[in-house]
Amino acid sequence: MSVLDDLDAVIAAALDERELRYDRSTPGRFFVTLPGTTKLQTNCWLVVGRHALLVEAFVCRRPDEAHEQVYRFLLRRNARLYGVHYTIDKAGDIYLVGRVAHHAVTADELDRLLGQVVEAADGDFNTLLEIGFANAIRREWDWRVSRGEPLANLQAFTHLVDS
Repeated sequence: MSVLDDLDAVIAAALDERELRYDRSTPGRFFVTLPGTTKLQTNCWLVVGRHALLVEAFVCRRPDEAHEQVYRFLLRRNARLYGVHYTIDKAGDIYLVGRVAHHAVTADELDRLLGQVVEAADGDFNTLLEIGFANAIRREWDWRVSRGEPLANLQAFTHLVDS
């Protein structure tokens, strides 16, 4: 068996054992759906590369405002993350990325990495929205109030709305 086949089997078994939903388009390429509470799900790629396993998860789109504050938050947060770090793509969208050497890919290590992805993406999601989308949240709140629409999924942001 090749390294790709070995790692593919380790990853599939680890994901199955943890009952995580995933699609495997080709050997060594997994699109994993990680459940959350604040961010209801985080989509994460696990891709076996030539020398390492790539971990990449979309967290949120490019902030509308307060870019410097958002980036400062991300840089400070990077100091406390395990195995992954925040980055932005060319469009400014926010991702968590990491690389793990082939020899270090085990079920336990995948558990730690995916746990860190969920903890960061889910735990930081509202903070990122609060900093980078405060005005959009206020506009959405006002629009819903004016139309009598429910505010349930905006309750975490009540402190942003003027009384």
